[in-house]
Amino acid sequence: MSKNPVESSQASLHLRPGKERSLLRRHPWIYANAIERVRGNPASGQSVRVLSAEGRFLAHAAYSPASSIRARAWSFVESDTIDAGWMGARIHEAVARRQALQARTTAIRLVFGEADRLPGLVADRYGEQLVVQFLAAGVEFWREALVEALVQATGCSAVYERSDAAARQREGLPSREGALRGEVPAPVPVTEDGVRYTVDVVGGHKTGFYIDQRDNRQMVAQQAAGRRVLNCFCYTGGFSLAARHGGATEVVSIDSSADALALAAAHEPLNGFDAPSTWMQANVFDALKALAAEGRQFDLIVLDPPKFAPSVQHLDRASRAYKDINMRALRLLAPEGLLFTFSCSGAVSVDLFQKIVAGAVFDAGVDAQLLHRLSAGTDHPMAMTHPEGEYLKGLLLRRM
Repeated sequence: MSKNPVESSQASLHLRPGKERSLLRRHPWIYANAIERVRGNPASGQSVRVLSAEGRFLAHAAYSPASSIRARAWSFVESDTIDAGWMGARIHEAVARRQALQARTTAIRLVFGEADRLPGLVADRYGEQLVVQFLAAGVEFWREALVEALVQATGCSAVYERSDAAARQREGLPSREGALRGEVPAPVPVTEDGVRYTVDVVGGHKTGFYIDQRDNRQMVAQQAAGRRVLNCFCYTGGFSLAARHGGATEVVSIDSSADALALAAAHEPLNGFDAPSTWMQANVFDALKALAAEGRQFDLIVLDPPKFAPSVQHLDRASRAYKDINMRALRLLAPEGLLFTFSCSGAVSVDLFQKIVAGAVFDAGVDAQLLHRLSAGTDHPMAMTHPEGEYLKGLLLRRM
């Protein structure tokens, strides 16, 4: 594949009658069952013109023959030319939009897929280290041009690839990891709102750190003073460290990964915290049951579990898990205590999550108020025509 592949003006997708409605609303996904025929022989990731049944231009899109999402729209402007220059312009725009965040943190999501008109591309910056994920056929096709644009836009010379998510398999793409520029990085030091962390970009979850929870960690820090805090599914201790930074009197953190807990505990002396917190390696469901049996109570609890519902087929099971864990947490919450509860399952809507948590309140036999709805930070925007991009949702409750 050449470094700067060119667009084929010949290849096109012709939709079935009536299937153009979502594209007319500028939704970027074209499903296989919407396509009447393919003209030409586009390669995986190659740009195609998407036409209505009547031959009307609808979009330029990246073709993905192995995926049920058969194409993802780059642009709805017919005069656009999808080339390396177009890709570079989108990268520079996305990086510029995040410029103000550098006053708060050295961990920033620079590109967030469809929201930045680059479907399937994730690019994060940790200090001077870039980490990228190419999760769709189109950005895979343009990978070299996109990496070059990121290096130019940021001035960073180190780029590591973590294209190891399940989304690659659905695109018919193999998993890929490794250094694209520079060497394989050691854990990278970052700072967020005055708290210091190290990020394992090679072996950590996703790209190494949950950047999307920045604003919610700040809110926990603002509410933590004088409180006993319980952080469930703590990973490398983001919420735990924020709580300690905010003046919590006690922090208990639970995760099933010994490696994550070891890195989390190492963050405490890095931040000058003298007395160590309590780090528990355990199944969170079992740990909450054991804490209740001990009669423990907390003034602030964080529930940030992994994705319980990878798809709509898992919704029933996920709903039961979310309800159970929230019920257990509410029973451990002292009166006037705060519960920060989250779901990162895209298949769970904001409305459904609120209904599940309301059921947990009822089953726990307590009363609670909803104080805030929580979401990802501003470097994880949602395109208004692509609501599927809103995967992280949360609620802040106060027990009465």
